[in-house]
Amino acid sequence: MTYPFAICVLVLFVLAAIGAPIALSMIVAAVSYLFFKGQDLGLAAEQIIQGLYDSFLLLAIPLFIVAANIMNAGTISDRLLNFCVALVGRFRGGLGHVNVVANMIFAGMSGSAVADAVGLGKVVIGMMVKKGYPPGYAAAITAAASTIGPIIPPSIPMVLYALVSDASIGYLFLGGFGPGVLMGAALMALNWHVARKRDFPVETPVVASQLPALTVRAFPALLMPIILLYGIYGGATTPTEAAAVAAAYALLLAAFFYRALSFGVLRSVLIESARATSSVGLVIGAALIFNYIVASENIPAAVSSLMKGLDVSPLVFLLAVNALFLVLGCLIDATTIILVIVPLFVPTCRALGIDMVHFGVVTVVNCMIGLITPPYGVLLFVINAITGIPLRTIIAEIWIFIVVLVAALLVMILVPDTVLFIPKLFGYVPGK
Repeated sequence: MTYPFAICVLVLFVLAAIGAPIALSMIVAAVSYLFFKGQDLGLAAEQIIQGLYDSFLLLAIPLFIVAANIMNAGTISDRLLNFCVALVGRFRGGLGHVNVVANMIFAGMSGSAVADAVGLGKVVIGMMVKKGYPPGYAAAITAAASTIGPIIPPSIPMVLYALVSDASIGYLFLGGFGPGVLMGAALMALNWHVARKRDFPVETPVVASQLPALTVRAFPALLMPIILLYGIYGGATTPTEAAAVAAAYALLLAAFFYRALSFGVLRSVLIESARATSSVGLVIGAALIFNYIVASENIPAAVSSLMKGLDVSPLVFLLAVNALFLVLGCLIDATTIILVIVPLFVPTCRALGIDMVHFGVVTVVNCMIGLITPPYGVLLFVINAITGIPLRTIIAEIWIFIVVLVAALLVMILVPDTVLFIPKLFGYVPGK
Protein backbone atom coordinates (compact mmCIF):
# COMPACT_ATOMS: atom_id res chain seq x y z
CA MET A 1 0.00 0.00 0.00
CA THR A 2 1.49 3.33 -1.06
CA TYR A 3 1.62 6.33 1.27
CA PRO A 4 -1.07 8.34 -0.66
CA PHE A 5 -3.42 5.35 -0.70
CA ALA A 6 -2.92 4.79 3.04
CA ILE A 7 -3.88 8.45 3.61
CA CYS A 8 -6.91 7.97 1.33
CA VAL A 9 -8.16 4.93 3.30
CA LEU A 10 -7.54 6.67 6.63
CA VAL A 11 -9.50 9.77 5.58
CA LEU A 12 -12.35 7.58 4.29
CA PHE A 13 -12.70 5.61 7.53
CA VAL A 14 -12.34 8.65 9.79
CA LEU A 15 -15.03 10.60 7.92
CA ALA A 16 -17.37 7.60 7.77
CA ALA A 17 -16.81 6.94 11.48
CA ILE A 18 -17.90 10.45 12.46
CA GLY A 19 -21.09 10.12 10.44
CA ALA A 20 -20.25 11.92 7.19
CA PRO A 21 -22.26 10.69 4.16
CA ILE A 22 -20.38 7.82 2.52
CA ALA A 23 -20.35 9.50 -0.92
CA LEU A 24 -18.81 12.72 0.42
CA SER A 25 -16.34 10.69 2.51
CA MET A 26 -15.21 8.87 -0.63
CA ILE A 27 -14.85 12.07 -2.65
CA VAL A 28 -12.78 13.81 0.05
CA ALA A 29 -10.63 10.67 0.47
CA ALA A 30 -10.10 10.50 -3.30
CA VAL A 31 -9.10 14.16 -3.52
CA SER A 32 -6.67 13.57 -0.62
CA TYR A 33 -5.11 10.72 -2.61
CA LEU A 34 -4.69 12.89 -5.70
CA PHE A 35 -3.15 15.69 -3.60
CA PHE A 36 -0.55 13.50 -1.87
CA LYS A 37 0.14 11.65 -5.13
CA GLY A 38 0.92 14.97 -6.80
CA GLN A 39 -1.72 14.46 -9.49
CA ASP A 40 -4.11 17.03 -10.96
CA LEU A 41 -7.09 17.42 -8.61
CA GLY A 42 -9.25 17.96 -11.68
CA LEU A 43 -8.99 14.20 -12.31
CA ALA A 44 -11.76 13.75 -9.75
CA ALA A 45 -14.22 15.82 -11.77
CA GLU A 46 -13.03 14.22 -15.00
CA GLN A 47 -13.68 10.69 -13.71
CA ILE A 48 -17.18 11.64 -12.55
CA ILE A 49 -18.11 13.34 -15.82
CA GLN A 50 -16.73 10.60 -18.05
CA GLY A 51 -18.20 7.81 -15.95
CA LEU A 52 -21.68 9.30 -15.65
CA TYR A 53 -22.06 10.69 -19.16
CA ASP A 54 -20.47 7.82 -21.07
CA SER A 55 -22.80 5.17 -19.63
CA PHE A 56 -26.15 4.83 -21.38
CA LEU A 57 -26.97 2.03 -18.94
CA LEU A 58 -27.05 4.43 -15.97
CA LEU A 59 -30.09 6.21 -17.44
CA ALA A 60 -32.14 3.18 -16.40
CA ILE A 61 -31.74 4.11 -12.72
CA PRO A 62 -33.69 7.43 -12.63
CA LEU A 63 -36.31 5.96 -14.97
CA PHE A 64 -36.94 2.95 -12.71
CA ILE A 65 -37.06 5.31 -9.70
CA VAL A 66 -39.69 7.46 -11.44
CA ALA A 67 -41.74 4.38 -12.35
CA ALA A 68 -41.67 3.08 -8.75
CA ASN A 69 -42.62 6.46 -7.26
CA ILE A 70 -45.50 6.92 -9.69
CA MET A 71 -46.87 3.49 -8.78
CA ASN A 72 -46.60 4.27 -5.07
CA ALA A 73 -48.56 7.49 -5.59
CA GLY A 74 -51.14 6.01 -7.93
CA THR A 75 -53.01 3.52 -5.64
CA ILE A 76 -51.51 0.61 -7.59
CA SER A 77 -50.14 -0.93 -4.39
CA ASP A 78 -53.63 -0.94 -2.84
CA ARG A 79 -55.06 -2.83 -5.80
CA LEU A 80 -52.23 -5.35 -5.70
CA LEU A 81 -52.80 -5.96 -1.98
CA ASN A 82 -56.50 -6.65 -2.53
CA PHE A 83 -55.59 -9.09 -5.30
CA CYS A 84 -53.06 -10.86 -3.05
CA VAL A 85 -55.56 -11.10 -0.18
CA ALA A 86 -57.87 -12.94 -2.55
CA LEU A 87 -55.05 -15.32 -3.56
CA VAL A 88 -53.39 -16.28 -0.27
CA GLY A 89 -55.22 -14.50 2.56
CA ARG A 90 -57.28 -17.58 3.42
CA PHE A 91 -54.33 -19.55 4.82
CA ARG A 92 -53.03 -19.49 8.40
CA GLY A 93 -51.05 -16.25 8.85
CA GLY A 94 -52.69 -15.10 5.63
CA LEU A 95 -51.70 -11.45 5.81
CA GLY A 96 -48.07 -12.46 6.22
CA HIS A 97 -48.38 -14.47 2.99
CA VAL A 98 -50.11 -11.49 1.37
CA ASN A 99 -47.18 -9.32 2.42
CA VAL A 100 -44.63 -11.60 0.75
CA VAL A 101 -46.61 -12.25 -2.44
CA ALA A 102 -47.43 -8.56 -2.87
CA ASN A 103 -43.74 -7.70 -2.55
CA MET A 104 -42.85 -10.36 -5.12
CA ILE A 105 -45.34 -8.88 -7.59
CA PHE A 106 -44.30 -5.30 -6.81
CA ALA A 107 -40.67 -6.38 -7.31
CA GLY A 108 -41.47 -6.90 -10.98
CA MET A 109 -42.27 -3.21 -11.28
CA SER A 110 -40.02 -1.14 -9.01
CA GLY A 111 -36.47 -2.57 -8.96
CA SER A 112 -35.92 -1.02 -5.52
CA ALA A 113 -36.23 -2.49 -2.02
CA VAL A 114 -36.94 0.93 -0.51
CA ALA A 115 -39.71 1.55 -3.07
CA ASP A 116 -41.31 -1.77 -2.13
CA ALA A 117 -41.10 -0.98 1.58
CA VAL A 118 -42.58 2.50 1.14
CA GLY A 119 -45.21 1.47 -1.40
CA LEU A 120 -46.60 -1.50 0.49
CA GLY A 121 -45.22 -1.13 4.00
CA LYS A 122 -47.53 1.30 5.72
CA VAL A 123 -50.71 -0.20 4.28
CA VAL A 124 -49.95 -3.88 4.82
CA ILE A 125 -48.42 -3.35 8.28
CA GLY A 126 -51.54 -1.43 9.28
CA MET A 127 -53.70 -4.30 8.01
CA MET A 128 -51.65 -6.87 9.96
CA VAL A 129 -51.61 -4.92 13.24
CA LYS A 130 -55.37 -4.32 12.99
CA LYS A 131 -55.90 -8.09 12.67
CA GLY A 132 -53.86 -8.82 15.80
CA TYR A 133 -50.33 -9.43 14.50
CA PRO A 134 -47.54 -8.06 16.75
CA PRO A 135 -46.32 -4.74 15.30
CA GLY A 136 -42.67 -5.87 15.40
CA TYR A 137 -43.45 -9.04 13.45
CA ALA A 138 -45.53 -7.17 10.87
CA ALA A 139 -42.70 -4.69 10.35
CA ALA A 140 -40.02 -7.41 10.24
CA ILE A 141 -41.72 -9.56 7.60
CA THR A 142 -42.38 -6.42 5.53
CA ALA A 143 -38.69 -5.47 5.67
CA ALA A 144 -37.61 -9.03 4.82
CA ALA A 145 -40.08 -9.30 1.92
CA SER A 146 -38.93 -5.92 0.56
CA THR A 147 -35.47 -7.38 -0.05
CA ILE A 148 -37.00 -9.33 -2.96
CA GLY A 149 -37.63 -6.03 -4.79
CA PRO A 150 -34.21 -5.80 -6.51
CA ILE A 151 -33.96 -9.56 -7.13
CA ILE A 152 -36.96 -10.18 -9.37
CA PRO A 153 -36.38 -7.91 -12.40
CA PRO A 154 -36.14 -5.04 -12.97
CA SER A 155 -33.33 -4.31 -10.53
CA ILE A 156 -31.38 -1.11 -9.90
CA PRO A 157 -28.55 -2.93 -8.02
CA MET A 158 -28.14 -5.32 -10.95
CA VAL A 159 -27.77 -2.33 -13.27
CA LEU A 160 -24.97 -1.08 -11.01
CA TYR A 161 -23.33 -4.52 -10.97
CA ALA A 162 -23.48 -4.69 -14.76
CA LEU A 163 -21.74 -1.30 -14.84
CA VAL A 164 -18.71 -2.54 -12.86
CA SER A 165 -18.51 -6.10 -14.21
CA ASP A 166 -19.57 -5.87 -17.88
CA ALA A 167 -21.98 -8.75 -17.25
CA SER A 168 -25.12 -8.91 -19.43
CA ILE A 169 -27.91 -6.95 -17.74
CA GLY A 170 -30.48 -9.04 -19.61
CA TYR A 171 -29.14 -12.33 -18.26
CA LEU A 172 -28.74 -10.82 -14.79
CA PHE A 173 -32.42 -9.93 -14.84
CA LEU A 174 -33.33 -13.46 -15.94
CA GLY A 175 -31.08 -14.89 -13.25
CA GLY A 176 -33.03 -13.04 -10.57
CA PHE A 177 -36.28 -14.93 -11.09
CA GLY A 178 -35.27 -18.21 -9.43
CA PRO A 179 -33.64 -16.61 -6.37
CA GLY A 180 -36.56 -14.19 -5.97
CA VAL A 181 -39.08 -17.04 -5.92
CA LEU A 182 -36.81 -19.05 -3.58
CA MET A 183 -36.62 -16.12 -1.14
CA GLY A 184 -40.38 -15.63 -1.28
CA ALA A 185 -41.06 -19.34 -0.69
CA ALA A 186 -38.61 -19.40 2.25
CA LEU A 187 -40.29 -16.38 3.87
CA MET A 188 -43.77 -17.85 3.35
CA ALA A 189 -42.68 -21.19 4.87
CA LEU A 190 -41.29 -19.34 7.89
CA ASN A 191 -44.46 -17.25 8.19
CA TRP A 192 -46.59 -20.42 8.07
CA HIS A 193 -44.50 -21.99 10.86
CA VAL A 194 -44.62 -18.86 13.06
CA ALA A 195 -48.35 -18.41 12.37
CA ARG A 196 -49.09 -21.92 13.62
CA LYS A 197 -46.82 -21.50 16.63
CA ARG A 198 -48.29 -18.11 17.65
CA ASP A 199 -51.82 -18.85 16.45
CA PHE A 200 -52.07 -15.95 14.03
CA PRO A 201 -55.53 -15.35 12.54
CA VAL A 202 -56.98 -16.81 9.36
CA GLU A 203 -58.62 -14.34 6.98
CA THR A 204 -62.16 -14.82 5.75
CA PRO A 205 -61.88 -16.35 2.27
CA VAL A 206 -62.81 -14.02 -0.58
CA VAL A 207 -65.98 -15.13 -2.31
CA ALA A 208 -65.19 -16.77 -5.66
CA SER A 209 -67.53 -14.40 -7.48
CA GLN A 210 -65.34 -11.44 -6.42
CA LEU A 211 -62.12 -12.87 -7.83
CA PRO A 212 -62.69 -11.81 -11.48
CA ALA A 213 -63.35 -8.17 -10.48
CA LEU A 214 -60.25 -8.05 -8.23
CA THR A 215 -58.14 -9.60 -10.98
CA VAL A 216 -59.38 -7.10 -13.57
CA ARG A 217 -58.56 -4.17 -11.26
CA ALA A 218 -55.02 -5.47 -10.70
CA PHE A 219 -54.40 -6.81 -14.21
CA PRO A 220 -53.07 -3.60 -15.84
CA ALA A 221 -50.47 -3.31 -13.06
CA LEU A 222 -49.59 -6.99 -13.40
CA LEU A 223 -48.85 -6.39 -17.10
CA MET A 224 -45.89 -4.10 -16.36
CA PRO A 225 -43.26 -6.81 -15.70
CA ILE A 226 -44.51 -8.72 -18.75
CA ILE A 227 -44.14 -5.62 -20.95
CA LEU A 228 -40.67 -4.95 -19.53
CA LEU A 229 -39.38 -8.47 -20.01
CA TYR A 230 -40.90 -8.90 -23.45
CA GLY A 231 -39.31 -5.64 -24.53
CA ILE A 232 -35.85 -6.70 -23.32
CA TYR A 233 -35.85 -10.37 -24.29
CA GLY A 234 -37.95 -9.94 -27.40
CA GLY A 235 -35.29 -7.59 -28.75
CA ALA A 236 -37.60 -4.57 -28.95
CA THR A 237 -35.78 -2.48 -26.33
CA THR A 238 -32.53 -2.22 -24.42
CA PRO A 239 -32.79 -2.36 -20.60
CA THR A 240 -32.54 1.44 -20.49
CA GLU A 241 -35.29 1.86 -23.08
CA ALA A 242 -37.37 -0.68 -21.14
CA ALA A 243 -36.99 1.53 -18.05
CA ALA A 244 -38.36 4.46 -20.07
CA VAL A 245 -41.28 2.29 -21.18
CA ALA A 246 -41.91 1.32 -17.54
CA ALA A 247 -41.98 4.97 -16.44
CA ALA A 248 -44.33 5.94 -19.30
CA TYR A 249 -46.61 2.95 -18.66
CA ALA A 250 -46.78 3.71 -14.93
CA LEU A 251 -47.69 7.33 -15.71
CA LEU A 252 -50.44 6.36 -18.16
CA LEU A 253 -51.78 3.73 -15.76
CA ALA A 254 -51.88 5.96 -12.69
CA ALA A 255 -53.04 9.15 -14.44
CA PHE A 256 -55.55 7.93 -17.02
CA PHE A 257 -56.57 4.34 -16.27
CA TYR A 258 -56.83 4.54 -12.46
CA ARG A 259 -57.27 8.35 -12.42
CA ALA A 260 -55.28 8.58 -9.19
CA LEU A 261 -52.51 11.01 -10.15
CA SER A 262 -53.06 14.78 -10.15
CA PHE A 263 -50.59 17.37 -11.43
CA GLY A 264 -49.67 18.27 -7.84
CA VAL A 265 -48.94 14.66 -6.95
CA LEU A 266 -46.97 14.17 -10.17
CA ARG A 267 -44.85 17.23 -9.34
CA SER A 268 -44.10 15.78 -5.90
CA VAL A 269 -43.24 12.42 -7.49
CA LEU A 270 -40.79 14.01 -9.92
CA ILE A 271 -39.14 16.09 -7.18
CA GLU A 272 -38.73 13.05 -4.93
CA SER A 273 -37.39 11.01 -7.86
CA ALA A 274 -34.85 13.75 -8.64
CA ARG A 275 -33.69 13.72 -5.01
CA ALA A 276 -33.36 9.93 -4.96
CA THR A 277 -31.52 9.95 -8.28
CA SER A 278 -29.16 12.66 -7.04
CA SER A 279 -28.26 10.69 -3.93
CA VAL A 280 -27.60 7.54 -5.98
CA GLY A 281 -25.69 9.54 -8.59
CA LEU A 282 -23.46 11.07 -5.92
CA VAL A 283 -22.50 7.62 -4.68
CA ILE A 284 -21.87 6.43 -8.25
CA GLY A 285 -19.70 9.49 -8.97
CA ALA A 286 -17.69 8.95 -5.78
CA ALA A 287 -17.27 5.26 -6.63
CA LEU A 288 -15.98 6.14 -10.10
CA ILE A 289 -13.17 8.24 -8.60
CA PHE A 290 -12.41 5.55 -6.05
CA ASN A 291 -12.34 2.84 -8.71
CA TYR A 292 -9.83 4.95 -10.66
CA ILE A 293 -7.62 5.06 -7.57
CA VAL A 294 -8.00 1.33 -6.95
CA ALA A 295 -7.02 0.64 -10.58
CA SER A 296 -4.04 3.03 -10.29
CA GLU A 297 -2.83 1.11 -7.24
CA ASN A 298 -3.31 -2.17 -9.15
CA ILE A 299 -5.26 -3.60 -6.23
CA PRO A 300 -7.58 -5.94 -8.22
CA ALA A 301 -4.55 -7.66 -9.77
CA ALA A 302 -2.90 -7.93 -6.36
CA VAL A 303 -6.05 -9.50 -4.86
CA SER A 304 -6.29 -11.90 -7.80
CA SER A 305 -2.63 -12.92 -7.44
CA LEU A 306 -3.06 -13.46 -3.70
CA MET A 307 -6.07 -15.72 -4.24
CA LYS A 308 -4.22 -17.71 -6.89
CA GLY A 309 -1.27 -18.08 -4.54
CA LEU A 310 -3.55 -19.48 -1.85
CA ASP A 311 -4.88 -22.06 -4.33
CA VAL A 312 -8.48 -21.32 -3.31
CA SER A 313 -11.27 -23.28 -4.99
CA PRO A 314 -14.13 -21.35 -6.62
CA LEU A 315 -16.62 -22.57 -3.98
CA VAL A 316 -14.40 -21.59 -1.05
CA PHE A 317 -13.81 -18.20 -2.69
CA LEU A 318 -17.56 -17.63 -3.14
CA LEU A 319 -18.29 -18.61 0.46
CA ALA A 320 -15.51 -16.38 1.82
CA VAL A 321 -16.49 -13.36 -0.29
CA ASN A 322 -20.16 -13.71 0.63
CA ALA A 323 -19.26 -13.96 4.31
CA LEU A 324 -17.32 -10.71 3.88
CA PHE A 325 -20.27 -9.05 2.11
CA LEU A 326 -22.63 -10.11 4.92
CA VAL A 327 -20.33 -8.44 7.46
CA LEU A 328 -19.93 -5.31 5.32
CA GLY A 329 -23.70 -5.17 4.86
CA CYS A 330 -24.01 -4.50 8.59
CA LEU A 331 -21.87 -1.39 8.23
CA ILE A 332 -22.23 0.18 4.75
CA ASP A 333 -24.94 0.48 2.13
CA ALA A 334 -25.48 -1.91 -0.79
CA THR A 335 -24.61 0.66 -3.47
CA THR A 336 -21.15 1.22 -1.98
CA ILE A 337 -20.47 -2.51 -1.73
CA ILE A 338 -21.45 -3.09 -5.37
CA LEU A 339 -19.61 -0.08 -6.79
CA VAL A 340 -16.44 -0.10 -4.66
CA ILE A 341 -15.89 -3.54 -3.10
CA VAL A 342 -17.21 -5.87 -5.82
CA PRO A 343 -14.78 -4.60 -8.55
CA LEU A 344 -11.89 -5.80 -6.37
CA PHE A 345 -13.07 -9.39 -6.74
CA VAL A 346 -14.25 -9.40 -10.36
CA PRO A 347 -10.78 -10.28 -11.83
CA THR A 348 -10.41 -13.15 -9.34
CA CYS A 349 -13.87 -14.47 -10.25
CA ARG A 350 -12.90 -14.55 -13.91
CA ALA A 351 -9.52 -16.19 -13.10
CA LEU A 352 -11.25 -18.90 -11.07
CA GLY A 353 -13.88 -19.51 -13.76
CA ILE A 354 -16.81 -18.27 -11.66
CA ASP A 355 -19.76 -17.25 -13.79
CA MET A 356 -20.30 -13.50 -13.62
CA VAL A 357 -24.10 -13.72 -13.77
CA HIS A 358 -24.15 -16.23 -10.90
CA PHE A 359 -21.73 -14.10 -8.89
CA GLY A 360 -23.71 -10.93 -9.64
CA VAL A 361 -27.11 -12.26 -8.60
CA VAL A 362 -25.69 -13.86 -5.44
CA THR A 363 -23.92 -10.59 -4.61
CA VAL A 364 -27.11 -8.55 -5.03
CA VAL A 365 -29.06 -11.01 -2.84
CA ASN A 366 -26.33 -10.73 -0.22
CA CYS A 367 -26.43 -6.93 -0.33
CA MET A 368 -30.21 -6.96 0.05
CA ILE A 369 -29.91 -9.05 3.20
CA GLY A 370 -27.61 -6.29 4.45
CA LEU A 371 -30.54 -3.85 4.16
CA ILE A 372 -32.25 -5.58 7.09
CA THR A 373 -29.14 -6.36 9.15
CA PRO A 374 -28.53 -4.13 12.19
CA PRO A 375 -27.00 -1.70 12.90
CA TYR A 376 -27.05 -0.26 9.35
CA GLY A 377 -30.30 -1.79 8.15
CA VAL A 378 -31.71 0.84 5.81
CA LEU A 379 -35.08 -0.90 5.44
CA LEU A 380 -35.46 -1.04 9.23
CA PHE A 381 -35.05 2.74 9.38
CA VAL A 382 -37.45 3.25 6.47
CA ILE A 383 -40.19 1.15 8.06
CA ASN A 384 -39.60 2.78 11.44
CA ALA A 385 -40.03 6.18 9.75
CA ILE A 386 -43.26 5.37 7.92
CA THR A 387 -44.97 3.42 10.75
CA GLY A 388 -43.50 4.72 14.00
CA ILE A 389 -42.87 1.17 15.25
CA PRO A 390 -39.79 1.33 17.53
CA LEU A 391 -36.55 0.04 16.01
CA ARG A 392 -35.83 -2.24 18.98
CA THR A 393 -39.21 -3.94 18.44
CA ILE A 394 -38.45 -4.54 14.75
CA ILE A 395 -34.89 -5.73 15.43
CA ALA A 396 -36.13 -8.22 18.03
CA GLU A 397 -38.23 -9.94 15.32
CA ILE A 398 -35.94 -9.55 12.29
CA TRP A 399 -33.25 -12.11 13.21
CA ILE A 400 -35.22 -15.20 12.26
CA PHE A 401 -35.91 -13.71 8.82
CA ILE A 402 -32.21 -12.96 8.36
CA VAL A 403 -31.37 -16.59 9.17
CA VAL A 404 -33.87 -17.88 6.62
CA LEU A 405 -32.66 -15.51 3.89
CA VAL A 406 -29.02 -16.41 4.56
CA ALA A 407 -30.00 -20.10 4.22
CA ALA A 408 -31.60 -19.28 0.84
CA LEU A 409 -28.41 -17.43 -0.15
CA LEU A 410 -26.37 -20.52 0.74
CA VAL A 411 -28.56 -22.64 -1.55
CA MET A 412 -27.94 -20.17 -4.41
CA ILE A 413 -24.17 -20.40 -3.85
CA LEU A 414 -24.07 -24.20 -3.62
CA VAL A 415 -26.56 -24.80 -6.46
CA PRO A 416 -25.72 -22.32 -9.27
CA ASP A 417 -28.68 -23.50 -11.37
CA THR A 418 -31.03 -21.75 -8.95
CA VAL A 419 -29.66 -18.62 -10.66
CA LEU A 420 -28.63 -19.89 -14.09
CA PHE A 421 -31.50 -22.22 -15.03
CA ILE A 422 -33.70 -19.55 -16.65
CA PRO A 423 -30.83 -17.70 -18.39
CA LYS A 424 -29.79 -21.06 -19.90
CA LEU A 425 -33.27 -21.45 -21.37
CA PHE A 426 -32.66 -18.19 -23.25
CA GLY A 427 -29.34 -19.32 -24.69
CA TYR A 428 -26.94 -18.23 -21.97
CA VAL A 429 -23.69 -20.20 -21.77
CA PRO A 430 -22.22 -19.96 -18.24
CA GLY A 431 -18.65 -18.74 -18.03
CA LYS A 432 -18.68 -16.93 -21.38
